[in-house]
Amino acid sequence: MNLVQILESFKTDPAISKNIAHWGKILPKEGDYDDFPEYIDRRLVELFKRRGINQLYSHQRAAVDNIHDGKDTVIVTPTASGKTLCYNLPVLDSIIKNKSTRALYLFPTKALSQDQLTELMGLINELNVDIKTYTYDGDTPQTARRLIRSAGHIVVTNPDMLHAGILPHHTKWIKLFENLKYIVIDEIHHYRGIFGSHLSNVIRRLKRICEFYGSDPIFITCSATIANPDELAEKITGKKVSLVDNNGAPVGEKHFIIYNPPVINPQLGIRKSALNESLMLAKRFIGERVQTIIFAHYRLQVEILLSYLREAFKEPFGKNIKVAGYRGGYLPNQRRQIERGLRRGDITGVVSTNALELGIDIGSLDVSIICGYPGSISSVWQQAGRAGRRSGISATIFVANSSAINQFLAKDPSYLLNKTPEMGIIDPDNLIISTNHLKCASFELPLHTGEQFRQDGTGEILDYLESQNVLRQAKNKYYWSSEIYPAQQVSLRSASPDNFVILNQSDNNRVIGEVDYYSAPIFLHPEAIYLHDANQYQVTELDWEGKKAYVKETAVDYYTDAETKTDLKVLGTSDEKHLGDCAMHWGEVTVTSVTVLFKKVKFHTHENVGSGKLLLPELEMHTNAFWYTFPGDIRFKLDLDGEKFGGALRGLSNILGKIAPLWVMCDPRDLRSISQIRAPFSELPTIYIYENIPDGVGYSQKIFTIAHDLFRACMEQVRGCPCVSGCPSCVGPEMEVGEHGKPGTLRMLEYMLRV
Repeated sequence: MNLVQILESFKTDPAISKNIAHWGKILPKEGDYDDFPEYIDRRLVELFKRRGINQLYSHQRAAVDNIHDGKDTVIVTPTASGKTLCYNLPVLDSIIKNKSTRALYLFPTKALSQDQLTELMGLINELNVDIKTYTYDGDTPQTARRLIRSAGHIVVTNPDMLHAGILPHHTKWIKLFENLKYIVIDEIHHYRGIFGSHLSNVIRRLKRICEFYGSDPIFITCSATIANPDELAEKITGKKVSLVDNNGAPVGEKHFIIYNPPVINPQLGIRKSALNESLMLAKRFIGERVQTIIFAHYRLQVEILLSYLREAFKEPFGKNIKVAGYRGGYLPNQRRQIERGLRRGDITGVVSTNALELGIDIGSLDVSIICGYPGSISSVWQQAGRAGRRSGISATIFVANSSAINQFLAKDPSYLLNKTPEMGIIDPDNLIISTNHLKCASFELPLHTGEQFRQDGTGEILDYLESQNVLRQAKNKYYWSSEIYPAQQVSLRSASPDNFVILNQSDNNRVIGEVDYYSAPIFLHPEAIYLHDANQYQVTELDWEGKKAYVKETAVDYYTDAETKTDLKVLGTSDEKHLGDCAMHWGEVTVTSVTVLFKKVKFHTHENVGSGKLLLPELEMHTNAFWYTFPGDIRFKLDLDGEKFGGALRGLSNILGKIAPLWVMCDPRDLRSISQIRAPFSELPTIYIYENIPDGVGYSQKIFTIAHDLFRACMEQVRGCPCVSGCPSCVGPEMEVGEHGKPGTLRMLEYMLRV
């Protein structure tokens, strides 16, 4: 069967059709074309014509004209609409005409850098012009670095390398900075929250160095669809940008299906597993050799789905169908191999985290299955865009899970389909972030008194750093005076730069993967079953000091799932509002988390077959939070004595934490919620929603502003849920909140909306 026949079979199969909450169709659209500009070198035009590109899309022409006119530009069009050509064409044209011209390309990941370099090198080789193009990242050999610094026309790198490897050594890069005409920042929607706030400060440092060497580069930025691309680009670059968003690329017919698994326990509101339903749908497509990508939220889900699919298509009856996994912990060579297999069509199915959301070239896929809400509307459309890169028919199936946020979207598809995607929120003037980058900037070039590195308060911060003997002031300038190399002390991402490497003891301690610092206690605790490329390894030792985990190959019929205990302390209140005898606040907090136990979960049935206690170090994070306090006698006012009150408070914390990301427009992983029956800070019953990002980026303040709307949305979700006592779709399962959890939570929400 082909794709159309499989989709038609869904309509007549009652086991599937009754679970389809929405079936929409995006109609095909013809492309809107324009001619190549006359000013572009004819060799370039002929090259693209040989490749079958006889005209530009209208948005490509608009972007190229903007850049030619010297305008800083942001290009916002869907996946596979040819954004890369928007910057490659003017950059190559400029270098052909003036050999001293230099360009700097920034991509958020090494994988994307390598992918874009391959495409760029293909153009240059075919063009037969001497344009030296190199990647400069942590994998670049020392022997090649001197050549890149002196001769590279186009340097392809990532923000981390620019921050720690290029800017502090700008005296070795004089040729680049004196002649830098273009700075390309791709995938700017990726730079939200803490990463974007850091990048904005890195760009401030970059602009200081360019000014010192006499260059004023044009910024070319590209983004997937977000609500405020021009605002985000302006915050990152510090320059006014021209927006190009008139997508002229043709669009094939696309089916968008929202699939809500059936309820298997009406009393508890438990639905069939989204993982198993995604597996069932994927097998239908992959079994008919329809090239399919399945997106899962977590690396563990990727490995479980991959194990099930490999089992389903193993020989001798697997029809020679190849299925691969793809996620961040895989080593670069393995990821490149998978990308090539997808492009060639050798791989029929791939299971991935959001690592394949970015614009890595994996060819033309037919179906995208999204297992659970990926965290943002923007991500849904990025993942959906992975299917249908040609003019034919494609399909995206969003499989909702039992969580409140997924059920909210399944009941109200218009939120997903019609609402403006999220805003990219960053805070470049976050005190801790900008102070760290002021240190880096002073190491690179002395800061003048009166120089405005951030919007306000630069002088006060410099004076403070001088008082701490980090800087010294002489002749109206601040000089770096510490022995520490500041850039190495600053990580641009929310996770620590210290990754744990995983060594396979069954194969002479060969490195098989890596895990970030904050995930290590969850995935690499002693006795954990670490899944990698559907193979099982048991962790024998976690060397915390050496940042290593030792594993051995094993074969068991279960995987492990760790539980973490979290404690929160308030450091200070930034704002508060009294509402009758209740109050809401936002401010600074510290969050301490420790992984305390793990469960053994059986494959396929997902039943608990054992557990174990863990003794691991505590991890502490300073961040911001929103919190809501109730009067001390609230349990008596609402007749919620003893266990009833604790369950109701937990239920309230659960539903607020689940729905808040939709109202704040952020990834659900960026927010966490907890409850305290008697909070140490106020000695009152309190619920907290804290930002799961070191130092925070402003989500808590936004919750404080829209709190009433959030409470009402939570009330509607809990009231509309068909369960009796509580379930994953509303306040949490009964075993967590108790049999009175749901009615108790409703009473508390009514009280909050009344005051």
